[in-house]
Parts: sequence; C-alpha cells; structure tokens
Amino acid sequence: MEIKLQPIATVKNSRTEPVDDFWETIIAEIELADHIPTEAFNNISDFSHLEIIYYLDKVDLGAIVFSGRPRGNPDYPLTGIFAQRKKDRPNTIGLCTVELLEHNGRTIKVKYIDAIDGTPVLDIKPVFKEFQPKTTIQQPAWVADLMKHYWK
Repeated sequence: MEIKLQPIATVKNSRTEPVDDFWETIIAEIELADHIPTEAFNNISDFSHLEIIYYLDKVDLGAIVFSGRPRGNPDYPLTGIFAQRKKDRPNTIGLCTVELLEHNGRTIKVKYIDAIDGTPVLDIKPVFKEFQPKTTIQQPAWVADLMKHYWK
C-alpha cells in the first residue's frame, strides 16, 4: 500500500536547525498552502490548543532507527523507537500539542511546536478535552531528565 499526503500548511519560525532543547521561546506561524481555502481556519480561535501533525522533511532517511538510547545518553535505557519521540523515525512524522496565540486570515500563530522553519504541516486538529487521557499519564524517570530543558 502506498500512502500519498500533500502538505496543507507550512511552519514559519526562526529555528532553522532541529536542536533538541530550548523551544519555548520559539513562536511559529503556520500558513495555509495555496490549495487550502482560507475558510479551513473558520472558528479556529474558539480553541486554546491545537494538535499539529507535520512531516520531518529534513531527516536523513539513512539515519532512521528502530531502537537506541534517547539522545545517545548512556544513562538512558535502550528504548524502541515507538517508546520515544526521536525525529529519526520510520515515517518521520512529528506531532505537537500547541497553544494557539492568534489567528489572522490564512495564518495562525502558535507556541510549543518543535518544528523548524519550512516544515510541511500534514494536518491540524483542535484539542478536545474529551480526547485527553482519562487516567494518570505514566512515564519513566529518564523522560523528565531528557525533557528538562526542552520547553525552556
């Protein structure tokens, strides 16, 4: 089976390299692609948060991994790719829950996205409380250590 996707928007921001930390100060604009009508953003301002699904188009496909130590840190366990959020994944798809700051015509401004300038956006969905976890989120201790500077 072959799956073909076309970007519906593009990320625009000041980050040009996929650096692992310090994303909180990055404010991004997401601008609709020419083939998407402006009305696709109708009433988006009614939501405080959105899920952005994007294509990590700068990943070296020869660098795809299926397991490893997160960020190569020997203090972290050997972990399968589906138990971490590494960019070097089989389908190079990224996902972030962002805070919607502003909507203006064909553009939205968001915070808390870890996509670099020019990243193609595959889809945008509003965050519904009803889709959020109903139980306590559980994660290993190494994740908090790995993420301690990510959103600074």
